[in-house]
Amino acid sequence: MKLSANDYNYEEINVGDTFEFSKVLTTQDIDKYADLTGDHNPLHCDEEYALSTEFKNRVVHGMLAGSLFSTLVGMVCPGKKNLYLTQSLKFKSPVYPDSELTVRGKILKKIDSLKVIVITTEILVRGETVIEGEAKVKLI
Repeated sequence: MKLSANDYNYEEINVGDTFEFSKVLTTQDIDKYADLTGDHNPLHCDEEYALSTEFKNRVVHGMLAGSLFSTLVGMVCPGKKNLYLTQSLKFKSPVYPDSELTVRGKILKKIDSLKVIVITTEILVRGETVIEGEAKVKLI
């Protein structure tokens, strides 16, 4: 998946606007993330161990899945002209390899004096929210 960066101006973004994209995270993505970060927890990286847990499968690192909010902000809305200020995350359910993730953001509020947008963020698998949060982004 290679998205082209959108280029929204502050005035073009409205409260209530929704933006989304889909992505599948594979076991190869998990392994690359583990190598990049050094987080080789066996729940994520050791299939035999993961099968012995209550999850019965490897689990995608929460921060790997959550990092897709950076793609949402940096590529989808607002795109090129932003500075990511904050992102909260709440992990509600595990994410398994090869699940199709829908990454969605909805404009909650605009702070005109600062050119900041507040976005409710969520990742869904088969319509169920597995990760949710809120982002604050300054348009530059």
